[in-house]
Amino acid sequence: MNTRTAPSLRRLGNSGLAVSATGLGCNNLGRKGTVTATLPGCALLISAAVDAGITLFDTADIYGAQPGLSEELLGKALGKRRGDVVVATKFGMDAQGLNGPDFGARGSRRYIRTAVEGSLSRLGTDWIDLYQQHEPDPATPIAETISALTELVREGKIRYFGHSNFSGWQLADADWTARSGGYEGFISAQNDYSLLNRRIEVDLLPAARAFGVGVLPFYPLANGLLTGKYTRDHRPADSRITDLKPHLFDTAPFDQLEALASLARERDITMVELVFGWLLAQPSVSSVIAGATTPAQIQANAAAADAWVPTTADLVAIDHIFPPAA
Repeated sequence: MNTRTAPSLRRLGNSGLAVSATGLGCNNLGRKGTVTATLPGCALLISAAVDAGITLFDTADIYGAQPGLSEELLGKALGKRRGDVVVATKFGMDAQGLNGPDFGARGSRRYIRTAVEGSLSRLGTDWIDLYQQHEPDPATPIAETISALTELVREGKIRYFGHSNFSGWQLADADWTARSGGYEGFISAQNDYSLLNRRIEVDLLPAARAFGVGVLPFYPLANGLLTGKYTRDHRPADSRITDLKPHLFDTAPFDQLEALASLARERDITMVELVFGWLLAQPSVSSVIAGATTPAQIQANAAAADAWVPTTADLVAIDHIFPPAA
């Protein structure tokens, strides 16, 4: 078994951007009730991530106890290490006035111009490595969004751009629009993807393969259900599911989870190592975005990226437990 603690680097789609196979989801930075609610806790977590070899830090302008707080804390926690990492942030969901009035057009040139300046200021940086549209804006032509993002690339304010929560047809439409219009194109797709939610295998993953877009799964551990710490007889106190999402525990497929845990034991690996190995074996997956609140979680996630590479037989066995999306 490979016991390296630092995750390997991978290219994000067909771009030149290299990212660690494990990325840190920064939605917990500035979140009430966590050790990362304040700067000291965030600084400890970010330092642990950098030390573990994680280079990709993913946030958004809406994250934190109030919008913008996660970006602020990430920028301060990184400090002089900013140039050593890849900072990804997002725009396009309701920021509750953080970026001024949006008029319901958060994919528009006007809004993007305002949002990017806000993110640059809060992050304390001159550039954003990966700027992502957080969700589609059906009221704004995709050509306007892509042309505005292309302008930001050419001005050096962002280096690459991606999208989140797009469907396969929206990814394909955006790619055609970029190519036909002479614009830069989206290089990444960030979507909910785990063994408990394989829906993007129907359209998004095939589209990403076809157009050279790197996939960044979020919720890879399904809010902790795929870590092994939850069993049908044990719901950890003070966990996120217990406190905020009890319905996930109540509807969890424990027969399948127990079968997956058994498969992991047979291979002498942890559930987290199995899940990361499975995700990173999927075509087009470039890095797995996982949240964390403690250095121990950071170290486990970072090590999991290279701990286990599944064989074809392993993948078949996993598919038998959690069938592919129909």
